[in-house]
Amino acid sequence: MNSTEKIRELNDQFRQTMRGGRLLLTRGIAGRNDTNAILDRVRQFNGFSEGNDPHGDHDFGAFDHAGDKIFWKIDYYDPELPRGSENPADPAVTTRVLTIMLADEY
Repeated sequence: MNSTEKIRELNDQFRQTMRGGRLLLTRGIAGRNDTNAILDRVRQFNGFSEGNDPHGDHDFGAFDHAGDKIFWKIDYYDPELPRGSENPADPAVTTRVLTIMLADEY
């Protein structure tokens, strides 16, 4: 398995289970009556294409929900979080952060 495949596998596992990293909900998402429905849409997302996933690592998605455009993004940090991970394919040196936001919060 090459590094892109490993990153994709780790990203999908984290996104689908919400385990193996940190979850960040922006103000536009947290506290909504339908936050759980949005989380379910992120877990089930499979609309990856060349346009939104050019590197094939499944680290970004967008969808419409209740009249809002929702973005989600996975970023890679070192275990202490102050800087980016040197190797996102290695979970021992990477903390994944999944941010879910309204598109206009980006």
